[in-house]
Amino acid sequence: MWTSTALATRVVMIIAEDNFRDEELFVTKEILEEKGAEVVVASTSLAPVKGMLGGVCKPDILVKDIRIDDFEAIIFVGGIGASQYWNDKVAHKLVKDAIRKGKIVAAICIAPVTLAKAGVLKGKKATVWPSEAGILKKEGAIYTGKSVEKDGCVITANGPQAARAFGETLASALGL
Repeated sequence: MWTSTALATRVVMIIAEDNFRDEELFVTKEILEEKGAEVVVASTSLAPVKGMLGGVCKPDILVKDIRIDDFEAIIFVGGIGASQYWNDKVAHKLVKDAIRKGKIVAAICIAPVTLAKAGVLKGKKATVWPSEAGILKKEGAIYTGKSVEKDGCVITANGPQAARAFGETLASALGL
């Protein structure tokens, strides 16, 4: 028997083990859920994670257990802890597999560096927290400095103030 969750658009939001940016997770998640998406939160530990502003989230699954085919989008949440994924081979493989399969790949704040280092921003318009713009450029991205940038199936945003627009852009791209 089909249930509504079986028909829901599923997305996975990846947070750091510590110090994710609260708005970037909670505001984006709320927007997607209000529009009907099922949001799964992943991290490298299943222990409750504390955000930079004190919010707490208990991840649903481990990053290493993400199956790209189960989701329509993969979203990397920023905050100072997000740098843990910049050179993470598992995260890079997830990003490349998602792109290859035509899924939406998104990142906010400093998290777009993970996408750049995975090699998927070459020749794409992208944005990031200003302190990391040089890394995106070095990795071949066309840095725009906009609060939110969408280029094909890649969506990037530059920080917590862009969380609402990031969530709305994701929802629109998912057809929600």
